Amino acid sequence: MENDTQNNQKDWLLPASILTAAVIIAVSVIYSTGLKNYEGQKANLSGSAKNSEGNREAQKVSVSASDVVLGNSDAPVTIIEFGDYQCPFCAKFFKEIQGKITDNYIKTGKAKMIYKELAFLGLESEAAALAAGCAREQGKFWQFHDEIFKAEWGEVEKVMSGALQSNENNGNLNRNFFEKTAVDLKMDTASFLQCFDSKKYKNEITDNYNEANKLMNGKISTPTLFINGQMIQGSYENIAQAIDAFLKK
Repeated sequence: MENDTQNNQKDWLLPASILTAAVIIAVSVIYSTGLKNYEGQKANLSGSAKNSEGNREAQKVSVSASDVVLGNSDAPVTIIEFGDYQCPFCAKFFKEIQGKITDNYIKTGKAKMIYKELAFLGLESEAAALAAGCAREQGKFWQFHDEIFKAEWGEVEKVMSGALQSNENNGNLNRNFFEKTAVDLKMDTASFLQCFDSKKYKNEITDNYNEANKLMNGKISTPTLFINGQMIQGSYENIAQAIDAFLKK
């Protein structure tokens, strides 16, 4: 597994995945802004919460050599997040929560993180996941991941202000954006675009979806977090409590 410990990446990590918090976000972000495209997702969130309340046993989440580890690869706690780059819940976690987990657990060597693209919100979700896979080839996965979420948080803010109806599939996650991001990150842009245009990581995206669907009992929701194989719901405090419990074992 590739190890990426860039010190200047302070605001990335951990769109943590939790359904209770996601429901709160759904109320504060989506209901208040008139976003109507997430009724099905909110139903999934509610269903997942019911199904997992009494199911806290560890589950086997696959890790491959291509997965990029953020933090110390020898850290005792492994955090695996399934996220969709267009998911407003994921963008809000990226903006408001992940920095706390990064500072308190990743940078201190207590935990490491792996992000798995769960592209289920449409073509732009898939395009973003394909682009991130190509950035991974050049050692820029987490930087590229961050830039996508920064852009999507900007779209969520437009939704909250009433300037947009939805941040989903509105055209902003396009080839030109990915190319500009590759240039800004000083990547080999020609190689990146060749990789992106070939849809090289299409099968990987499909595999991630199938795995997530099985782990979540057919009730896909993002962000969803597994800590040492255990799916956790709740606030940042719930996440921290779960990590601390593993650290004490």
